[in-house]
Amino acid sequence: MESVKRAGYVTIIGRPNVGKSTLMNHIIGMKLAITSRKPQTTRKRMMTVYTEDRGQIVFLDTPGIHKAKNKLGEYMDRAAVNTLRDVDVILWLVEPSPFIGEGEKAISKLLTDINIPVILLINKTDMVKNSEIPDVIRAYSGLYSFEKMIPISAKHSIGKDELLSAVFSYLPYGEPFFDEDTVTDESERSIVSELIREQLLRNLSEEVPHGTAVEIESMKEKRDRWVIDATIFCEKKSHKGMIIGKEGQMLKKIGTEARKEAEKLLEKKVMLRLWVKVKKDWRSDEKGIRAFGFRDQD
Repeated sequence: MESVKRAGYVTIIGRPNVGKSTLMNHIIGMKLAITSRKPQTTRKRMMTVYTEDRGQIVFLDTPGIHKAKNKLGEYMDRAAVNTLRDVDVILWLVEPSPFIGEGEKAISKLLTDINIPVILLINKTDMVKNSEIPDVIRAYSGLYSFEKMIPISAKHSIGKDELLSAVFSYLPYGEPFFDEDTVTDESERSIVSELIREQLLRNLSEEVPHGTAVEIESMKEKRDRWVIDATIFCEKKSHKGMIIGKEGQMLKKIGTEARKEAEKLLEKKVMLRLWVKVKKDWRSDEKGIRAFGFRDQD
């Protein structure tokens, strides 16, 4: 064990839905970033802190890099690309396929002039045969000069130890940036709003959940429980009806599942009350996305 510790910043990048948030949650050992099978689940950069005997890694989970279709999409792309500055290591997650699409080629171009170690993580290896992995490694070897290429399964923590050892080997020596009890810079209000949005993503289909935003109106801790009031905003009146559902059943289901996740986070009973409002085309309006906290970070 090294007597001198290492500490540094690591950004996790990749196309939408490759498992960035799942990876970060499993490394930290608790659910902080929401996940779903739908692309563009992560909208903002989230910071989490992993501390152990070797030192401290500050992870920056980012939205998936994609072709933006509105102001929110443009913000999400900037949030992802801007984390490439001032970090010590870049983790690039990809699918376990030898096919390299335009998205991966675009990311490789973003990394061309960046003099920072890049580790390729071939995720979801539990979904393919081991004999298929060498073909993936060969394909990506011709795309970019990686420091390391590590097959992993974020969902099942396969490759986690090798990944952490690789990251620590590239971090500078130094004191931790945060105390050992710190796990994120996100507020409880922010995480709870995301837990509600996660249930919108999981329970609603098509474009509806991508046009929603959640605002915590009130969050008060009582002696035996938290009382939380939140508003779900959507872009169309028809979407409002889908979110509420017949006789309010969909909204009830979303609220029940979000409440269970909030109770795990807050370690106390939660009373969650939800309302639904229409804010037309807010994702295409600069003021609209800023009102929901989507601001470029320095």
